[in-house]
Amino acid sequence: MKIICIGRNYSEHAKELGNEIPENPVIFMKPDTAVLKGNDFYIPEFSNDIHYELEVVLKISKGGKYIQKEAAHKHYDEISLGIDFTARDLQSELKSKGLPWELAKGFDGSAVVGNFFKKEHYNLESLPFSLFKNKENVQDGNTKDMIFSFDDIIAFASQYFTLRVGDLIFTGTPKGVGKVEENDILEAYLQDEKLLDIRIL
Repeated sequence: MKIICIGRNYSEHAKELGNEIPENPVIFMKPDTAVLKGNDFYIPEFSNDIHYELEVVLKISKGGKYIQKEAAHKHYDEISLGIDFTARDLQSELKSKGLPWELAKGFDGSAVVGNFFKKEHYNLESLPFSLFKNKENVQDGNTKDMIFSFDDIIAFASQYFTLRVGDLIFTGTPKGVGKVEENDILEAYLQDEKLLDIRIL
């Protein structure tokens, strides 16, 4: 199982980090060891600036290579929410040196994934999701604001990577990313249903 992640897929988030709006999906990867086990996230010793990034996550149900956009919807049937925990200080240092981001994005526990639900339950073209930190609303997103749709992402990524059953795709975060501190509680909602409840330690 691999985790494909899309960066800068909401224009307001790209702007808040001072990044240009991309012409193609910005892709990075997380190893399967990045998936958080349980609901407790431990801040790693190598960072003083861990940020949350809430995202809609797709689970690949049918493998493929060079998938056409028109057929992309046939390759996933479940969605969830996830948090891409990011060591922002380390990422900024790596970016300034022109180096890859994996150390800042792929560390153990950096990929939080909720329970999956059938996509037929949702309007995927206008799907609201939100994150609360200590009961305060810090991120509000809607898939209608994505630069690249789910089908765009699958078609683009499959040009480079063979997609296999069980692969996960983190589809990008909206504006409002921010730092976590010890004892914070993060709660994530897909529409009105809570999918994530994470304690920061």
